[in-house]
Amino acid sequence: MGQECCLSFQRRCKQALNLRMFVTVSLNELSLFAGSFWNYVNDKKVFLFFGDMGVGKTTIIEALCAAKGVKDRMGSPTYSIINEYSFDENGAEKIIYHIDLYRLKDEEEIIQAGVEDCIYSDAICFIEWPQKAPNLYDEKAVDVSIEVVDATHRSIKINLLPLSMKEQS
Repeated sequence: MGQECCLSFQRRCKQALNLRMFVTVSLNELSLFAGSFWNYVNDKKVFLFFGDMGVGKTTIIEALCAAKGVKDRMGSPTYSIINEYSFDENGAEKIIYHIDLYRLKDEEEIIQAGVEDCIYSDAICFIEWPQKAPNLYDEKAVDVSIEVVDATHRSIKINLLPLSMKEQS
């Protein structure tokens, strides 16, 4: 990937009021997107991934994990509910939880599965289908909405607004 592609990608990652980012990403730009994502979200820990079935939530999460240096085999936690990955940050082992709530029935079952423990563990948490437990997250959670543009491009909206402001926007 050449310098021109990187500059084009960076221009498309315009931030609005430093609270939202909208970007269209091609599948071959996911590693560039992942680096920009981590720079943009700073120290945020909980990320709520919204999007239709098959939109690429897991694929994007895998790119974000790879950008953090995860070496573990990654995949969808649809059946395991929670996948745990480790990475090294400044000589310390850190954890990422990749959580898929799709198969769980309600908030009680989600809590019994240990999801709440993950969310409040201070580890990075990526949560697919977060609308299954809307009362589980605090205002620090970051919304990541993904839509299909075409076969090789996705539109991604990242919203850093506090929960109370998200409801008004």
